[in-house]
Amino acid sequence: MSKFSIGLLLAAAVFAGPAVADEMIPAERHAALGEAVAMYERGDLGGAELRFTALAAAGEAAAAHNLAVMHLRGELPNPSVARARDLLMQAAGQGFVTAQLALGELYESGRLGAPDLPEALAWYERAALSGSVDAEVATGTAYFMGRGTPVDSAQAVHWYRQAANHGDVGAQYILGSMYEKGDGVSADLRLARYWYAAAARQGDEAAPAKLKDIDARLTAQ
Repeated sequence: MSKFSIGLLLAAAVFAGPAVADEMIPAERHAALGEAVAMYERGDLGGAELRFTALAAAGEAAAAHNLAVMHLRGELPNPSVARARDLLMQAAGQGFVTAQLALGELYESGRLGAPDLPEALAWYERAALSGSVDAEVATGTAYFMGRGTPVDSAQAVHWYRQAANHGDVGAQYILGSMYEKGDGVSADLRLARYWYAAAARQGDEAAPAKLKDIDARLTAQ
């Protein structure tokens, strides 16, 4: 499940062990989390698990998320997708946006059983409302393709526009296409050109040809 990733590489600090996690002030927990991430990256999975577990129990949302990732990657002696879900729920409930996005991916993947696309969309949309660009794209795609919801091109445009404004090149190209075709919005070649140009500036390979075509059509008007 390569899309799940350990995040938050923070400043390292020595973490004495589970017994003191509840007694740490937020800055100490933040530093201890950085040390746990460093242990993970060094390949000390047992030490990282111990520290993530203690920090998660003490209410550190990022630690709960990272421990969930270790379960999903099969990096623990008894990995459990159900336990990963519970840990992600814990972190998501604390407002940890990365965990909200991960829950959407988990429900979409079917690793908990059959894919649950409505539940996936609910988590994607929650993360999108919190500002996750990846979640904005996922939400837009769900509405565009009717994944977990009826097709709603207007909602797809809304979320693709959010992601495009945040610099996502794929969303910029799709938004250009939707303005070109009048899909979910009134057809507008100038706005289509604007978004194709934005995608082209970021290296999208198909966008320059679209720009050339639209320029010719605008000139002919």
